[in-house]
Amino acid sequence: MNQPSPLLNRRQLIAGTTLTAAAIALSACSGKNKAVVRPPGVPVGPFGAKSTAEEVTAGIDLSGKTALITGANSGLGYETMRVLALRGAHVLCAARTLEKAEEACAGIQGRTTPVVIELTDFPSIVAGTDAVRAMGMPIDMLILNAGIMALPELEQVYGLEKQFVTNHLGHFIVGNRLLPQVRAAAQGRVVVLSSSGYQWAPESGIEFDNLSGERGYEPNKMYGQSKLANHLYVRELARKLAGTTTTANSVHPGVIMTNLGRSFPEWKQTAARLIGWTFMKSIEAGTATTCYVATAPALATVSGYYFADCNPESPGGNMENDALAAKLWAVSEELTRPYLLASVPASETI
Repeated sequence: MNQPSPLLNRRQLIAGTTLTAAAIALSACSGKNKAVVRPPGVPVGPFGAKSTAEEVTAGIDLSGKTALITGANSGLGYETMRVLALRGAHVLCAARTLEKAEEACAGIQGRTTPVVIELTDFPSIVAGTDAVRAMGMPIDMLILNAGIMALPELEQVYGLEKQFVTNHLGHFIVGNRLLPQVRAAAQGRVVVLSSSGYQWAPESGIEFDNLSGERGYEPNKMYGQSKLANHLYVRELARKLAGTTTTANSVHPGVIMTNLGRSFPEWKQTAARLIGWTFMKSIEAGTATTCYVATAPALATVSGYYFADCNPESPGGNMENDALAAKLWAVSEELTRPYLLASVPASETI
């Protein structure tokens, strides 16, 4: 068997490093030369890009509170679980398999419970959320964290592009089915991981005529579309929950070396590991915004906003397009209707 040329590998690595750095930095830092626009009336806190999850939750007692985190078995989800459990919360660790969930829980000091939720398997979501509902307790923090990124080739689930299903539709079902538990909490919060990668979304926002991906598939564009969908979901949800004690916000964690990029070719992953330290956040800093939005007393009534580096931002464009958010909601309901709680009024579904 012919072995690859070391020179070729080196050239490929150098080229890959440059391309990977440029692509990731663009996703994370686009607009950094522009002044950040803050939404009026939303508190700006004392934390920032270098703050850690432990720092933003210092002094907060979460005893008696419950959090459910999707994708809690690794990366950002695991660190979020660790810190919330450290502060006294009971954390429901949702993972794709029971083995993954149990293994993650075993490494946490504090009260945790493994839950199986596979976001690309809608019956699994129904079974997992039914198990949570049967526990009969309020959910104070519903953190929709799990996701996939930039699949190199088109993959479909239920005839739909997989990133849209995993990152948006699966979580749409999770939220819908756990709404009664979130509403039962004294001040329930829904926190959804979006991303500055929303900037990669199509110019039109959501390509409703190409949710299958068959009319043209570009990995980053489809990822961007799913991240735009995450925030539009939060925006419409906040509108529906107006006047209640339940809030919903989205967060951009920053660019972090996690297994989110597991679909990248190996050489791209290697390149990112080599130069990522120059601009990537640590896992500890990457979870700060999520933990801050989920727990900060100052944000108890703040709903419908996008947070980055622990503070609110007004991204503008399609991220604040209410008509697009309403249409996405209606389409999402139609696509997932057999798996939604029939007893939950449309005005109250997550």
